[in-house]
Amino acid sequence: MIMMNFQLDFIEDRVEFFEATELKVLEKRIEEKIEENKAILLGVHSVSHQMYVSEKGQRFYSAVVHFKRK
Repeated sequence: MIMMNFQLDFIEDRVEFFEATELKVLEKRIEEKIEENKAILLGVHSVSHQMYVSEKGQRFYSAVVHFKRK
């Protein structure tokens, strides 16, 4: 008789980085990732974001989202 051990390891937390030149695009990317991470039982723990304006006036948006297991 062969016994097989099956063990699931859950991701406890994950940090993801996002960037875009338009705020709406950044928001959409983050929302999509939130939905994906719900499937593996990760929820948003914290969000940090910044905006940078280049010398030419172009805006760049970035965000860091920390997901934790629910």
